[in-house]
Amino acid sequence: MKKLMILGGSRYAVPVIETAHKLGLYVITCDYLPDNVAHKHSDEYCNVSIIDKEKTLEAAQKLQIDGIVSFACDPGVTTAAYIAEKMGLPFQGSYESTEILQDKGLFRDFLTKHDFNVPHAKRYTDKKEPFNDIDFFTWPVIVKPVDSAGSKGVTKVDSPDKLAEAIETAVGGSHNGAYIIEDFLTFKGYHSSADPFTVDGELKFVSYSDQLFDKEADNPYTPAYIIWTTSMAKEDQDYLTKETQRLLALLGMKTGIYNIETCVGSDGKPYIMEVSPRGGGCKIAELQRLAYGVDLIENEVRKAVGMPLTEIKQTECDGHWCEMVIHARPGQSGVLKGIKIDPEIEKKYVKVVDLSVKPGDFVEPFTGANMSLGDMFLRFDSREELDDVMGKSKEWLTIELED
Repeated sequence: MKKLMILGGSRYAVPVIETAHKLGLYVITCDYLPDNVAHKHSDEYCNVSIIDKEKTLEAAQKLQIDGIVSFACDPGVTTAAYIAEKMGLPFQGSYESTEILQDKGLFRDFLTKHDFNVPHAKRYTDKKEPFNDIDFFTWPVIVKPVDSAGSKGVTKVDSPDKLAEAIETAVGGSHNGAYIIEDFLTFKGYHSSADPFTVDGELKFVSYSDQLFDKEADNPYTPAYIIWTTSMAKEDQDYLTKETQRLLALLGMKTGIYNIETCVGSDGKPYIMEVSPRGGGCKIAELQRLAYGVDLIENEVRKAVGMPLTEIKQTECDGHWCEMVIHARPGQSGVLKGIKIDPEIEKKYVKVVDLSVKPGDFVEPFTGANMSLGDMFLRFDSREELDDVMGKSKEWLTIELED
């Protein structure tokens, strides 16, 4: 029986475990938190910090694994690439290429050197150095850790007098202490977050979404809704697909799933913002499976252990879909009593509800993706219907806290 190691133990790993079991694989989940939910579903749990490459490699060798993934788990991606390279296992790309993709500062430098559209950005490890570069940036700016996901540690800064506090926040959210400052891009339309798939370096499936934020949330830069199909212009989608393919070729990428974030700036330029060789959070691949009929999770598992892939091809979206990140209202915190959905809305539109909390749990403000209360998939026949229903979500979705 082949063994698959999954780095990270969040609920986003559970569908990967279930898929691996259907394929007859033995699953080992790995992180330093024994109580994480995914460990209850795997065949074996390995207690080691997944950001410690050498200790995780030692465990992988001892367990004689046949494949490794870090699905929807950003901290483990470079470790997975490192182990795959050391053990001769399949992975999307080399450890060197993965390091570039996973470090926002290195990634911006790579994009700049190869003439991609890229915001004005600079990487730092020193907290004082940016104050020598005040005139280098076009304010406002975004300050963020180079190695975190889910908008953790991210702050928009309108003026230099607020910069020091934002730097402290970014450093606090970083694993290696590095952070970047870059010009704040205003979007034409919406930011996109989606999971494409390559086979032998060629993009075989690509989608684009509209990623919306809850402007009233405690962190207004954490995605709250992801919508398919996108409202992005076809010519901008085509440009981004072509440039993404060029990027993956330059980095020598191979076969696997990616989470890719893109946007079109108010300057009219399409930008590749992030490319990570892993499945995205917010259950993106699961929604795409329902909307497009393409199972990228199964193919990622197959790739990881050297099994033949099923057919991956470009398909059309069946209707209009919204992935809603269920989250507390602004300033809302306390003990959860329950989450209620209007029965009519639930019957007509809701396809999946996956809660990460239960009554009695403590609910905290929506400061990052890790404060999500769960996910909901909804399907609509038109974008107009979707926009109308989702615009009234505060009326039909109630998060009740105990008095």
